[in-house]
Amino acid sequence: MNIRKTVLALGVAAVLIGGGYAAYDYYAGNHITIQQVIPAAATSSASVPTNSMTAAVPAKLDGLWTIQPASKVYLSVTTSKETVNIEGASVKGTWVINTAEPNLMKAEGIVDTTVLQSGNPQRDNHVKGNDSLNTAKFPEAKFTVKSFDNFPKEWKEGSKVSFTMTGTLTIKDIAKDVTFTSEALYSQGALNVEGSTVVTFADYGMKNPHTVLLEAQNNVTVQLRLVLKL
Repeated sequence: MNIRKTVLALGVAAVLIGGGYAAYDYYAGNHITIQQVIPAAATSSASVPTNSMTAAVPAKLDGLWTIQPASKVYLSVTTSKETVNIEGASVKGTWVINTAEPNLMKAEGIVDTTVLQSGNPQRDNHVKGNDSLNTAKFPEAKFTVKSFDNFPKEWKEGSKVSFTMTGTLTIKDIAKDVTFTSEALYSQGALNVEGSTVVTFADYGMKNPHTVLLEAQNNVTVQLRLVLKL
């Protein structure tokens, strides 16, 4: 009889522990995979012979480009468990390209922070709550480019290029200058851009989230995955 009770108790404990871990894993774990817009196998234009690719002449690049609905912005936070990604799937903006005079270029992107999601509604409510992004009061985050460095004058279609974008990232009406390390690829009439920078919770008047079981680092990696068309 005692053996039977012991086995039953162990079984119940296993179920409770397993269920508790599953709940913890769901709440604390990552549920978002960052999508790439530049193929991992894409070759840098610097390593491709000029005669091996079709040149993207300035006439194809210069002009007003508009961010397309497929574009996304990701926020990545490393916790004591793993790196958690938060997806912003509502992005709008424009980029005026001038390959001959990059100093004349202008670009701006706006993210609707009210639709940020991490695959966990409870966590999302916390991220968008008054103690964090306060999206009810500040429904948008904006990045305005001030300068492009090492921007190439010559592009090859299907080959990626590298450059940096420095500008002002405004979140909760707090403006901070940041630099995105970036890559772009022109192919079949579309311009795909990837970039990343690191900010902190403290930069924007927030505390890094933590609980008894989980603690997050202060750094937040902001990653751009943009698709633009003329």
